[in-house]
Amino acid sequence: MEFEWLRLTFLALLQGFTEFLPISSSAHLILPKEVLGWPDQGLEFDVAVHVGSLLSVCVYFRGEILALLKGWLRSFVGVTDDPYAKLSWFIILASIPAGLAGLFLSDLVELYSRSMLLIASTSIIFAILLFFADRSLASKNSLEQLSVGSVILIGVAQMLALVPGTSRSGVTMTAALFCGFDRRSSARFSFLLAIPIIAASGLLKGVELLSSDEPGHWGILAYGAVVSAGMSFLCIHYFMRLIERVGFLPFIIYRILLGLGLFALYALM
Repeated sequence: MEFEWLRLTFLALLQGFTEFLPISSSAHLILPKEVLGWPDQGLEFDVAVHVGSLLSVCVYFRGEILALLKGWLRSFVGVTDDPYAKLSWFIILASIPAGLAGLFLSDLVELYSRSMLLIASTSIIFAILLFFADRSLASKNSLEQLSVGSVILIGVAQMLALVPGTSRSGVTMTAALFCGFDRRSSARFSFLLAIPIIAASGLLKGVELLSSDEPGHWGILAYGAVVSAGMSFLCIHYFMRLIERVGFLPFIIYRILLGLGLFALYALM
């Protein structure tokens, strides 16, 4: 029992550390099972720790979220000069493709994509894309320059996050950089875009758990969410500082090394 709690604590910390970094939290939650032979923690625990990350981003951007809600509500009474009203609708628009993909394709992805080879491949492929996006000289715009076209492109890119190893934050930041946005704006939009997606996923799974017959489940899930939330908050804070100073190169190198290491491990198995 003690090992089980240590295992779950490690997984929650791992999720919190990787959720908002462009290195794929889903992949890292799968790897302990593939590499260490641990039993799969289950999709319910994965969702719970993602909800913990959701709480952290909501707390970190609480002022901005309040402004977005106010701007969105004001848009219904004809206020058009509030930049947060426009941004709130853009977040909704960008969330639609991933929401539809998650609704119709999540079971298929869950069945066929939790594999070491796929994680290794996507880790390297999307690291290369992030490298070229981060080196783009055009990446100088702020979120005030968001357009319907760029929002749709970022939203479609977010659909790829269903595939382990892609990284939701990584692929949305990559798309934003390719659309000409600076590093901080790309990260900021990615974090805000995470809120409706994670909230919808957590709500759907929560409804399923309410009808579950497993009485001890909620305590474990709540613990995982709290641990993940604390770690995620720290990661958001320091990540925003880091990318302005050194860019995405450390994460690009890590993804490539991770992918190569997984290919080597697979060859030895």
